[in-house]
Amino acid sequence: MRAAVYRETRARPGGPRSESLRIVRLANFVAPSSGGLRTALRELGRGYRAAGHEPVLIVPGERAGVRDTDQGRIVTLPGTLLPGTGGYRVLTDRRRVARALERLAPDRIEVSDRTTLRWTGAWARHRRIPAVMVSHETTDGVLSSWGMPRQAALRAADALNSRTAHAFARVVCTTEWAEREFVRIGARNVVRAPLGVDLAGRHPGLREPRVRERHARVGETLLVLCSRLSVEKRPGMALDALEVLRGRGVPAVLVVAGDGPLRARLELRARERRLPVTFLGHIADRATLGALQATADVCLAPGPCETFGLAALEALACGTPVVASASSALPEIVGGAGAAARDSGEAFATAVQSLLGRPERPRREAARARAECFGWEGAVAGFLGAHEASVDRVCGQESCTAPREGRDA
Repeated sequence: MRAAVYRETRARPGGPRSESLRIVRLANFVAPSSGGLRTALRELGRGYRAAGHEPVLIVPGERAGVRDTDQGRIVTLPGTLLPGTGGYRVLTDRRRVARALERLAPDRIEVSDRTTLRWTGAWARHRRIPAVMVSHETTDGVLSSWGMPRQAALRAADALNSRTAHAFARVVCTTEWAEREFVRIGARNVVRAPLGVDLAGRHPGLREPRVRERHARVGETLLVLCSRLSVEKRPGMALDALEVLRGRGVPAVLVVAGDGPLRARLELRARERRLPVTFLGHIADRATLGALQATADVCLAPGPCETFGLAALEALACGTPVVASASSALPEIVGGAGAAARDSGEAFATAVQSLLGRPERPRREAARARAECFGWEGAVAGFLGAHEASVDRVCGQESCTAPREGRDA
């Protein structure tokens, strides 16, 4: 990559707060088929630009490149391909990343990977550049989902989170649930800022009869799972719930939107159990995905270590209630517009039946109303506040709170 493409002299990195800041963001695990993280990066970048700041995003890719987009400049650096992840890459060449940062001369740094990119916190502190780490997942939850014993996962998470909190000026958590693992270690530099949803692009009017005709017969319940098909997302729980529902006489079908390393295994399980599951793979077209989310009767969100759950929030914006893992942060987001269930197919099936027992119009109106508590304007204001950046051009938005209902479904 030609350094001159993005080289620019800046006289004030880490200096006094100014009206316009260059906010350089770094993220791993971003691929064309990525879901929530990619959406969050895009919408926050757009919001930073609208507020008068200059966002620059550094991500791994197959080769180096630079392009200007509506979310700001995107700098791609060669990244190491992680086997078994379905195409994810990580930035492992510290020297190359450091050189890019030096040339970009950031006023603020925002990092979305607390493992391989944690070193950038020390890099920024040495240059007196305020740096923020965004917690997109719980460390102990991810380690547990990969088979580490619970107590060992907690110890490892506490050690990692202590180093993270020390390395960065602030740690941003999107929910109270996500904040707990940092509260547990006594971290005092944690800021809470929610993510959001595109309320104009996701709405109940996207409901499409032809989509229902394509995936479900008259009288059948249409379930949807919008998720990366990887271990920590527990997509198999959706198939388990479908099997239980059909065993109880509920004529349900499932559509899976998403791809990942577990897809082949899930397809085999569906065939062996003769379950009516349609695997669509990654849906790049947002209108197509929105129509599916709006047409479904219930959205399933079985990931136990989700700290926010953008796909579930998009479903709510489309007027579709959500059944979420009670182990995750999603009950905090969903509130009374859905149900929480213990991590078993039986519990998820019971929660689905509970939602279907409510009158359709009120349950869909409640879902949309809940999503309206989480516009991107409020999210951008919260993140810029963590950066101590000007938010004058960003319209604030109240957030709603609701009890974590239905945790014992």
